[in-house]
Amino acid sequence: MATTTPARPVHPVDEVPPVRQLAAFGLQHVLAMYAGAVAVPLIVGSAMKLPPADMAYLITADLLLCGIATLIQCVGFWRFGVRLPIMQGCTFAAVSPMVLIGTGGGGLPAIYGSVIVAGLAIILLAPVFGKLLRFFPPLVTGTVILIIGLSLLPVAGNWAAGGVGAEDFGEPKNVALAAFVLAVVLGVQRYAPVFLRRIAVLIGIAVGLAVAVPFGFTDFGGVGDADWLGISTPFHFGAPTFEASAIASMLVVALVTMTETTGDFIAVGEMTGREVEPRPLADGLRADGLSTVLGGVFNTFPYTAYAQNVGLVGMTRIRSRWVVAAAGGMLVLLGLLPKLGAVVAAIPAPVLGGAGLVMFGTVAASGLRTLAQVDFKGNDNLTVVAVSVAVGMLPVGVPTVYEKFPDWFQTVMNSGISAGCLTAIVLNLLFNHLPSKGGSAAPEADGLASGGGEDAVEKSRKEIV
Repeated sequence: MATTTPARPVHPVDEVPPVRQLAAFGLQHVLAMYAGAVAVPLIVGSAMKLPPADMAYLITADLLLCGIATLIQCVGFWRFGVRLPIMQGCTFAAVSPMVLIGTGGGGLPAIYGSVIVAGLAIILLAPVFGKLLRFFPPLVTGTVILIIGLSLLPVAGNWAAGGVGAEDFGEPKNVALAAFVLAVVLGVQRYAPVFLRRIAVLIGIAVGLAVAVPFGFTDFGGVGDADWLGISTPFHFGAPTFEASAIASMLVVALVTMTETTGDFIAVGEMTGREVEPRPLADGLRADGLSTVLGGVFNTFPYTAYAQNVGLVGMTRIRSRWVVAAAGGMLVLLGLLPKLGAVVAAIPAPVLGGAGLVMFGTVAASGLRTLAQVDFKGNDNLTVVAVSVAVGMLPVGVPTVYEKFPDWFQTVMNSGISAGCLTAIVLNLLFNHLPSKGGSAAPEADGLASGGGEDAVEKSRKEIV
């Protein structure tokens, strides 16, 4: 009698849930990341004082590419995509450098030129990045994440006051609206069911917008002028320009985002029971690079894995990558609807300010949580953190500190994130990798202070999630 070979069980990551579940669970991922995703084009566009039509275009282009980047990462093709439930979105690490590049005379073409080069660099570095992980222990990654959050908090403050350049900047009504949104977010976070807590920021924005409309905080005139259907065309804002200083700054961002993404991959691999090995890690980083290149071509920004969605995977225990792929499809549809972008662009700055205080503060708190793993006894790790944060915050607190320096220096060092990241890497090498004055290597603390390699970064990212 012929015997039949039992069917090979499908790994939970590769299971395809019923359509209803795909839609519901996918929408949950979209809601969890939506506020963060649109924040990047809003920050950059506001800083460059773009007209409402261009702001709406940036938002729809961003949503479209978020969806495409997510599909590349989850579904994958050839050697692109980690093929795990990973949601992609614009990285906050690139915000400050892009604002400096854009407002420094280069405009959007200079931003997109540096983004394209950074994406190509990520693709080329992907196979060898695993060997560099020893230089990004929690001491460095935690410091950088802390600086990212602190650097973005002034943005939230300006929003809360009414937006830079607003005639009513600092009016009590603006701050009151921001405080109301913050209170709504905190109330949802504290008292709402678990599912609603995951979208507390989005609920806060929605409620804040509902309150802002009758009080005349916003104007939806641009919504009527926007098209129902639109497609982001390559180089909409002009052919990219390639400036050395801008590229140098964005390459630093590329290293930061590669570190972030690696930690997220490792965390999701553990949650789903599919360990991330060097080859899929390289495939995932390569997908990040490809998405970033596409971002530069299609008028948006660098992409990375979104940690809030990593947390959502752990909370829901839904491990299928096709759920997140469905969320990517939804983002593609949203990106093809310019009217939606116009609605988002019309959200008053104080509403975004209340939500931004939570979002950006959470990023800073995640950095502190990572640093909590580091041993600060009997070593110089406290000095590494202290000096890195000080250098990173210097241009934030004193924006004109480097105004007499060459342009290339200003582009790199005027970004607190770039300056702090470079300082943290150099100081960690100096104190924890190079031989001490006596000729012996500096002591390492349980693999956390330095050279902890993949294990250290793995622990770091588990903590962030």
